[in-house]
Amino acid sequence: MLLSLHLRDFVIVEELDLDFAGGFTVLTGETGAGKSILIDALSLLLGERAETGVVRHGADKADLSAHFDARGRSALLERLNEHALNGDDDNLLLRRVIDASGRSRAFINGQPATLAQLREVGEFLVDIHGQHAHQSLMRPEAQRSLLDAYAGQTELARQVKQAFAAWKKAEERLTLASKHEGEFAAERERLQWQIEELAVLKLAEGEWAELQTEHSRLSHAASLIEGGRQALDALSEGDVNVQSLLGSVQSRLADLAALDPSLGETLDLLAAADANLSEAVHALRHYADRVELDPTRLGEVERRMDDIYRLARKYRIEPEQLQERLVAWQARLAELGGGEGLATLEAAVREGEVAYRALAEKLGKARRSTATTLSKAVSKEMQAMAMAGSRFEIALLPQEQPAAYGLEQVEFQVAPHAAAPARPLAKVASGGELSRISLALQVITSKVAAVPTLIFDEVDVGIGGRVAEIVGQLLKRLGERHQVLCITHLPQVAASGDHQYQVSKTQTRQTVSSHIAYLDQAQRIEEIARMLGGVDITDTTRRHAAEMLGVV
Repeated sequence: MLLSLHLRDFVIVEELDLDFAGGFTVLTGETGAGKSILIDALSLLLGERAETGVVRHGADKADLSAHFDARGRSALLERLNEHALNGDDDNLLLRRVIDASGRSRAFINGQPATLAQLREVGEFLVDIHGQHAHQSLMRPEAQRSLLDAYAGQTELARQVKQAFAAWKKAEERLTLASKHEGEFAAERERLQWQIEELAVLKLAEGEWAELQTEHSRLSHAASLIEGGRQALDALSEGDVNVQSLLGSVQSRLADLAALDPSLGETLDLLAAADANLSEAVHALRHYADRVELDPTRLGEVERRMDDIYRLARKYRIEPEQLQERLVAWQARLAELGGGEGLATLEAAVREGEVAYRALAEKLGKARRSTATTLSKAVSKEMQAMAMAGSRFEIALLPQEQPAAYGLEQVEFQVAPHAAAPARPLAKVASGGELSRISLALQVITSKVAAVPTLIFDEVDVGIGGRVAEIVGQLLKRLGERHQVLCITHLPQVAASGDHQYQVSKTQTRQTVSSHIAYLDQAQRIEEIARMLGGVDITDTTRRHAAEMLGVV
């Protein structure tokens, strides 16, 4: 749930702190006062790309932050933990700083984050329904996405799209191989013997670097052994050695420290030096025991290095690049159908089609089941919105050819009255009807939303009167299950809210500023009266506003 929002130097907002509660909250105000600025700010905090115009005139940067309660959101908390972005006590803080040039920095719980991470986190937190949603509803892809989301099959739809792409990619490879069969056959033959030659070498990952290190040690074993022995003599094992001298100094200073305690710090430093010296001696003894003259092993290493270097020189690459080249050759051979050529590619096409159709048919089954349920639910809400007798249907039209989105085209249809056949939404619905259908869809799909916060930005455009009152009641009921924020111009919707904010704008010769204030009961009566009556507010208008709010 969204707990608070802080804006500084954002568009026409100098500084703003807002606290939010659960339930249904409405934001009202004159046209142009800046109500949608809150939606714009949240969109940026949820990963939308920034433009230069978002920084208030005269300021260097805009600073936005939002505080969310993430309790009970286990999937979100797990995702934050995966990216080392988790906070304390189930709190989540999103922040975005945007400078005047349009560059921005993002933070999640105080840690630097990418816009992709903001978007990913935002998907767990907020759904924003824009004021132009009814326009997007005309697009087939929007209708399809809405149905899949309501069915909980967005991931399956993504898998269908990936399977389709893989199938078509296999077809492209087969077509290309068939067209250039002679050339590709020669290339396959060359790749096969090159791969076999490298495979015989059985070169392990990182082996070349290990061989170089071992060769250096074996070829200089005599010098290493002699140097190690000399170092041991000097440090510990010689007639005169560092450990003995250090021990004598420590003993003498210990006696003196009894006379002057200030020498204690020096004694501590010497004790640390003695401990480090002992560790160095131990390491040198272990090293001396390990290094030995081994001409047999040296010969084996040199022969192995010669074999590797010979092949690297043959293919004009560095020895450490042989493994990478082998992987590249194997990948290219697979693209050409492996050792079997066209037969392998043909089999890949068949397998790709089978995999695609299995997923697409599963998606189609889910769509058919959900289309019936969603059609009935939307039709029911349409009846309440002064569209008596109308009917909403979701048609699944078979595709002539398989597509990335499945085997059927999703089409929203509406019948204006009971006796009329359902026809495509774009050809039947008027602007006002389209707004109501869009709102009904948004309210119904939001009922199954997994996110805690739903935001409606003037989605009630094109409606009024009794329908507006019904819409307000719908959103209020939705607020019993989610935190709902709604920007509205309609007094009937505003009166249904559990909480209300008023957005206003002040203008001087130099600046324009937007302000937001939480309204108490008396202030709500005045604001709703303004929405009802315009400039001149009468006692009658106030009584009507109070009645709408249920104030006696």
